[in-house]
Amino acid sequence: MIRETLSETPTTNGVASTSTFSQLQLSEALQTRLTELNYHQPTAVQQQAIPVILAGRDLLAGANTGSGKTAAFALPLLQKLVGQRASGGNFVSALVLVPTRELAQQVADSFVNYGAGLKPRAKVQAVYGGVSINTQMLALRGGVDVLVATPGRLLDLLSSNALKLDKLQALVLDEADRMLNLGFTEELNQILSLLPKQKQTLLFSATFPEEVRALTQGLLNNPLEIQLQNEEQQTLTQKVYTVNRDRKTALLAELINTHQWQQVLVFASAKNSCNRVAQKLAKQGITAEVFHSDKAQGTRTRLLEAFKRGEVTVLVATDIAARGIDIDKLPVVINYELPRSPADYMHRIGRSGRAGEAGEAISLISHEDYHHFKIIEKKNKIRLDRLQYVGFEADDEAPEDCPSRQQKPVAKPEGTGKKKRKKLPKINEALWAKKS
Repeated sequence: MIRETLSETPTTNGVASTSTFSQLQLSEALQTRLTELNYHQPTAVQQQAIPVILAGRDLLAGANTGSGKTAAFALPLLQKLVGQRASGGNFVSALVLVPTRELAQQVADSFVNYGAGLKPRAKVQAVYGGVSINTQMLALRGGVDVLVATPGRLLDLLSSNALKLDKLQALVLDEADRMLNLGFTEELNQILSLLPKQKQTLLFSATFPEEVRALTQGLLNNPLEIQLQNEEQQTLTQKVYTVNRDRKTALLAELINTHQWQQVLVFASAKNSCNRVAQKLAKQGITAEVFHSDKAQGTRTRLLEAFKRGEVTVLVATDIAARGIDIDKLPVVINYELPRSPADYMHRIGRSGRAGEAGEAISLISHEDYHHFKIIEKKNKIRLDRLQYVGFEADDEAPEDCPSRQQKPVAKPEGTGKKKRKKLPKINEALWAKKS
């Protein structure tokens, strides 16, 4: 597969430096709508991606969270596809696959928002699990211009003949690193087998690990590649506080009370952890809501909207919120517990400091987290100072029950020989993320 690569400066390979949307060959209707939304200057990924997509090229685009990736593919697809949907059936012109329900609704809302001034109006539908499939089937009658879907619900709808993909013109994989991870491979392969060979394929994500790149070989045809992940996010400040494990919640409460944040997104590693953190905060006089997959979809939607409106101050969430929340001016994200995947660290902290707004990402690490945080730093090519918060300083020595504390080796009886070490099962991060 041949790839062309655009550098971080949008002045190479024929892509001119652009300061306004009017220079990106977008329609007057889209430009007018962007002005109404106070979108005055395209971001770097929008400058580079929009002309490529309008030209019909396949694209592999990597850029930081909060850099405007959704608009980078939504705007050109709206211009190309609205009014071009095949008649006579439940056909789909553009399919956007996403890993979470929240992200599906968010991306669909963005398409509707950007296309509000188009005539005819774009018909956009989000489909995902946790809600009635019958309502979604009714919405798909007559086809749609843009379908935003999670893989599982899409396969359910396809098995019920609720839609047709044989005349699809464009496929987008948003958060492609997660979509191409092994946990989604089987579902993705089923979907890809039903798509026409001739189509435009666009892959967008904040991270593209090397093991994922190999999986893109069969998806893209002579793609152009954009890599902007290494741009420094000057508006996002990262801090790491070392603290004893039994003092984490007290430090979290201290930070919330001292800074008087009106919106705080706290990440925990599992559903039970979210519940425990919320209960401990309640004892400290802080009301927090929890957000994880055990919550009904309707409840999750209401919680997310209340948090965005500022009606919920503290939201404790698993990683399902790491890729499905877009909140303007979210002041702070706190890692109460670290994610298993280093890539998810970047997605978590990317909920703050979006679109040039100031933000802060704080990680609370105790002795058992030290090694894993070093791995996160290495994988993401960052190095952060370890800070001590006065009154909550971590002990120099790890506690006796800390897993990281080295144990003395047990002497083997003579003559027993070497024994094979039992192999530990590998963690499938994608499946683990789906369970959260």
